[in-house]
Amino acid sequence: MISQQSALAAHESLEIHEALNFKTLCLAKSKLMQGLVFDQELKDLMEKDVQQSIQAIADLQALYVKAPFQAPVPEFRPTPILS
Repeated sequence: MISQQSALAAHESLEIHEALNFKTLCLAKSKLMQGLVFDQELKDLMEKDVQQSIQAIADLQALYVKAPFQAPVPEFRPTPILS
């Protein structure tokens, strides 16, 4: 029987990493575009997309901790241009 706590294979880890990057970019785009939309129905759909993307990112991050390798997180991070 295979344990659910086992590490991911390298290709699975890379695919999750790519999905995380994609969802993060989608989230950033939806949040940025919400400021440019005036139609309330479209704005509501974009907010729903933001909430679903946040949940998807959290789910992917929970899986990504099983990756057999860890990349160091740099201490320097760029300053956000939007508040």
